[in-house]
Amino acid sequence: MYSTNIRIRYSETDQMRRAYYANYFVWFEIARTGYFRNMGLSYRKLEEKGLFLPVVHASCDYKNKVEYDDEIKISCIASAESKMKLVFRYEITGEKDKFIASGLTIHVFVDSEGKPVKIPENILDLLKNEKS
Repeated sequence: MYSTNIRIRYSETDQMRRAYYANYFVWFEIARTGYFRNMGLSYRKLEEKGLFLPVVHASCDYKNKVEYDDEIKISCIASAESKMKLVFRYEITGEKDKFIASGLTIHVFVDSEGKPVKIPENILDLLKNEKS
């Protein structure tokens, strides 16, 4: 599990000062890339090797509001759901661990031509070690 904290910026809010719904997916990406970095990987290095991880599904369940200048914690964990598919699960909490939202993104490994490929063994190993 990887977690990071951010403070809601004014530009991320709507006219009611509440966090705009689409920004949750940006925050998921912040946690997802941090999760990879924390495991010693980076999207940039994967792409340099000709591997890409497009999102094929994304969802978010919103439970409580957050507003400008609130601090939130975004937590992320990944699992291999098949030979080519990674699922990232997210949870956003606010002050005093108040539950804000949960989400999910599904990614498929593809090569530089967009053809599906198997998850590299080193990534599978890292995911297995994370759960141990």
